[in-house]
Amino acid sequence: MTPVELSRIVLHAVRRAVDEGELRVSVPERAVVTVPGPGGCGDYATNIALQLARPAGQPPHRVAEVLRSHLARADGVTGVEITGPGFLNIHLAEAGAVRLIRRILSEGPVYGHGDALAGQVLALRVPYEIRAEVVADAVARIARSQGARVDVERDPGPRVDLGPFLARADADAEHAPGPRVSLRPVSAVDEHDPAPRATRVNIRPVPAPADPTPLGPDAARWALLHPAPHDRPRIGDEHLVQRESNPLFRVRYAHARTRALHRNAADLGFQSLPDTLRDDEPVLLRLLADHPRILTAAATHRAPDRLARHLVTVADAVLPFLPTVLPRGAEKPSAAHRARLALAEAAGTVLAGGLTLLGIDAPDHL
Repeated sequence: MTPVELSRIVLHAVRRAVDEGELRVSVPERAVVTVPGPGGCGDYATNIALQLARPAGQPPHRVAEVLRSHLARADGVTGVEITGPGFLNIHLAEAGAVRLIRRILSEGPVYGHGDALAGQVLALRVPYEIRAEVVADAVARIARSQGARVDVERDPGPRVDLGPFLARADADAEHAPGPRVSLRPVSAVDEHDPAPRATRVNIRPVPAPADPTPLGPDAARWALLHPAPHDRPRIGDEHLVQRESNPLFRVRYAHARTRALHRNAADLGFQSLPDTLRDDEPVLLRLLADHPRILTAAATHRAPDRLARHLVTVADAVLPFLPTVLPRGAEKPSAAHRARLALAEAAGTVLAGGLTLLGIDAPDHL
């Protein structure tokens, strides 16, 4: 609810009080609604009772009590309190979109992490093959985000040299929240650890047809993780092109654009605020709300490709929306701009969190 809409509700409350004979005043043309001052509370406050006290011939506090009963019955208002000599402090019910964006911005990159697999120990059995190693690493990250403990058991033979990109991913896992991903053999865990018996999971994706390491750490991981495990991955320069045809580029570009909007808004002197957010972007809002379910499904089915495809869908939904976020020309930042910026930042947060779980960098500049 915007301050303008709330102002109309306040005037309607005055009109009801006049019609019912509780107040004898002329209904003013406007009611000032502002953020509560010192000593106030709620989402917004109005001094309308103080404004009407003298014309009504009643103390401001008595006028506030009359108006409070009418305001409390208005749609979208969850409570009204009187502070000071007669200020009305109004609590609003948050819309679903506002609650969602507040949650995402509050939780940050760990939005969607949960305890769906809490108490489970997964033993991932990995063959001597580069794609299997990368998929196992991503599965471990995603499963850990859902509360599982993960151990990796590798087939006998030399370990696959994944180059710096898997080493970096392991280093990231060291500092990530949640249960640690263990790289010890499962036999050692079973022998010395009183934890619940591990569920063994074979990680056997279709092998990579070529060495992906020349693509670099991020493109290589994406090339191996984006296809479903039963699909043959394509290892080629298409993962490096900076074009819309490249899904990885779209995801990282969308995230970088949200970060750029944050910086540009700061330069213009305003920040995000989701309070007036409407359901004007239902597809994007639905995708953001669905992120926790996607993470749980990806962890349950050991399918990081589900998360990768979800990130592409989020990026494709947010990119057309981004040009509407900032004011244009001489236009000044409004509540609508702050709300749209909050939605853009929430989408960027989801993209960054998802890329991190896949072991892929989410750059602020691209």
